[in-house]
Amino acid sequence: MSSDAAAHKPIHSLVLDTGPLIKNDPPANTLRAKAEQLYTLPCIISEIRDAATRARVETTLLPFITLRSPNPESVKVIRDFARRTGDLAVLSKPDIDVLALGYELECERNGGDWRLRKTPGQKGLNGKPNKPAEGETKTEAEAEKVEETLEKAVDNLTIENPVEQPTVGESSQSTEAKDTVAETVTEPEPKVTESGTEVTEETATNATAETAQAGEKADETIEAVEEASDGDASDDEGGWITPSNLKKHQAADTGATPSAPVQKTLQAAVLTSDYAMQNVALRMNLNLVAPSLARITHLKNWVLRCHGCFKITKEMNKQFCPSCGQPTLNRVSCSTDEHGNFKIHLKKNFQWNNRGNVYSVPKPVHGSANGRLPKNAGGKNGWGNNLILAEDQKEFTRAGEEQRRQRKKDIMDQDYLPDLLTGHRAGGGQKIRVGAGRNVNSKKKH
Repeated sequence: MSSDAAAHKPIHSLVLDTGPLIKNDPPANTLRAKAEQLYTLPCIISEIRDAATRARVETTLLPFITLRSPNPESVKVIRDFARRTGDLAVLSKPDIDVLALGYELECERNGGDWRLRKTPGQKGLNGKPNKPAEGETKTEAEAEKVEETLEKAVDNLTIENPVEQPTVGESSQSTEAKDTVAETVTEPEPKVTESGTEVTEETATNATAETAQAGEKADETIEAVEEASDGDASDDEGGWITPSNLKKHQAADTGATPSAPVQKTLQAAVLTSDYAMQNVALRMNLNLVAPSLARITHLKNWVLRCHGCFKITKEMNKQFCPSCGQPTLNRVSCSTDEHGNFKIHLKKNFQWNNRGNVYSVPKPVHGSANGRLPKNAGGKNGWGNNLILAEDQKEFTRAGEEQRRQRKKDIMDQDYLPDLLTGHRAGGGQKIRVGAGRNVNSKKKH
């Protein structure tokens, strides 16, 4: 019993992504202690570019990892499912392959995809579990026998109540009471005493009932004291964040503490820090674990939602809606639960700000398409020359390239000056200004 319990691991097959390997979270010792077999892709190892990180992974973890590539059928299943959830655009080929390998191991370990979902939002799972094998039935029968023996042992336990030493008067009264009880039990027939009173069977039953009630009260007092002590301990532990329960609070924040355990042993699980992969795995009902190796049952993140056509995109660097092409994307929070339900949490009574939507646009001038504008182009003081109204404009592409060029700064350059000294400010969240801005009539700096 003790050796089996020590050798038991909560995860059988664990598929690793690049993030946990690079961050070393969880460490290699924890992975080997919690999982029977570790899997990853050959391309995942090649993605590690840092020499120190690659040396650490190759020495401490790679000898215990099985390199395996998924089948094309599994890749097709994951690709079709991710297309329906809207995450396919932000998933790379290694990401899809990691999920496909997790799907493949899930089908191998559980005998099919009966505990998965074929489409997002599907009510219930694909099927029912298969009949267990003979070895599993034997182990279950042995476990039931062990539980029965433990229950019998607990039932046979008796708690002796502490008895106070009685005084002289109390001892005499107790001895008299014991004598009367013994007489009534041994002689059930009515017996007449000198005073003319009768001792019947009712007195015997009343006496035994009183003794039973006294024992029950003593047991209740002991249980009440134990519950009070347990409650005090839980109050002391649950109120504060200490180094001992820090991991527990972090797991609760990430949604890795389920209300009820789904499986005693996870046959196949995926460990990743990418949100798009987590969303696909959770909506498909693949076992998803956090860096603490606790099963994740709830996800919280952000998406972009178009206020005009209500389409949702997972590409957070977008400024124009991929569906209608308007600059009406809002950053909203979303969540995914253990049943695969995807919810968007909108602000109550939200009103779109229409400031700056009405302004005059200068007439197009002949010969300005090449970017070299003539002198008479635009409005007063050249206003409206570089208005950005759509995503496919040359001005928008040129502004994006200029922004990326400015971000690449050589700190070792002799002429480099920090933004604190140059006065450069990057406002608006590093986004390119679309249209005329919030206040069209504001005074421009020339």
